[in-house]
Amino acid sequence: TATLYQGSLKSFCVPVLNCYACPNALFSCPIGTIQHFMVTGHFPFYALGTLGVVGSAVGRMTCGTLCPFGFFQDILYKFRTWKFSLPQWVRWFRYVVLVSLVFIIPYITHENWFSKLCPMGTLIAGLPWVTLNVNVRSMVKTMFWVKISILLFFVTTSTMTKRPFCRAVCPLGAIFSVFNKASFLKLEWNADTCTRCGKCQKICPVDIRVDREPNSIDCLRCLDCTRCPSVKLTTIFTKEPFKKAESYPGVGREEREEVAVR
Repeated sequence: TATLYQGSLKSFCVPVLNCYACPNALFSCPIGTIQHFMVTGHFPFYALGTLGVVGSAVGRMTCGTLCPFGFFQDILYKFRTWKFSLPQWVRWFRYVVLVSLVFIIPYITHENWFSKLCPMGTLIAGLPWVTLNVNVRSMVKTMFWVKISILLFFVTTSTMTKRPFCRAVCPLGAIFSVFNKASFLKLEWNADTCTRCGKCQKICPVDIRVDREPNSIDCLRCLDCTRCPSVKLTTIFTKEPFKKAESYPGVGREEREEVAVR
């Protein structure tokens, strides 16, 4: 029978979405930690401070390089199914989730409501416990099937659109996103060499046009776009990493030169 580790490492939260209740979890989830403090009526200085330090340094890079649920969605998107793009306005829903399900509702109801509904928790904790532990299996009720339905919804939509949970729901991504434009690490785009081919958007897991907004609040900092020589990872101390060129929206380098001559 599986057992839950409750040692000293559980006092630390890691900067990626995970689940305290996962049978193999060694650390705590930052969103779960924030909810815990709200439920007990205390401000989550420790959790928000940890996330603030990480966000100030790398922005959303942990979302793009370390998050297991994000990786899971990337794999699902590779399935050959009908595809569609999410509208830009869905990005704001994750802030609604953050404020309501992580802060306000847990404080009022004294219940960790985001954790109760989180598809990541269902995948790596709920399903394993029900599968491995007979005693837990006997306690399955309606709420468990609600959680399974939410997980199946995101599994299905992830095969058709890029990272729907990360873009529309994830409260941790919402927290890190506010640091993207001012973090120590940042992306620079070279207008002088970019041909506006659009390949950066095609490979981007969240459909960003790097030539328009290299440090978008949606950017996961996965660095896939840096395969292109026109995009580069720099720091806030880098001076003029690329030669600045006059911008002609939607026009490549050769066309800009022709415009300049005219």
